[in-house]
Amino acid sequence: MASFRLQIITPDRIFYDDEAERLIVRTTEGEMGILARHENFAGALPSGPVKIMKDGNYRTAALSSGVIKVSADKTTIIAEAVEWADEIDIEWANRSAEEAREKLKNLESDKELRYAELKLKRALNRINVHSGNYKQ
Repeated sequence: MASFRLQIITPDRIFYDDEAERLIVRTTEGEMGILARHENFAGALPSGPVKIMKDGNYRTAALSSGVIKVSADKTTIIAEAVEWADEIDIEWANRSAEEAREKLKNLESDKELRYAELKLKRALNRINVHSGNYKQ
């Protein structure tokens, strides 16, 4: 299977910079599979799983919102945060989800509502990716 260059960049590091045979991401428009020589595309990525196939094997990561730019020979994702499923601190993710749920009970502003909802979505994404409990 033909491959393409994939870069996934966060503010802290270059998470992935290698060849990939297939990439599956969830965009704001729905799920998308990307192969070599894909049509040019740019879009927003909400928090969700990212599956990367290399050498015939998939590896899954949890992505916390970002953008994607696809061209025929290279795909770039710039994300707030990304971590491999097997590196997720599940206890921290569970605590974060519980804190967000508590915050949702005691809101004082629309800004707090948006922040708590975003925090909960990110925590649930990490929990689901860690457990393999996501739809893709």
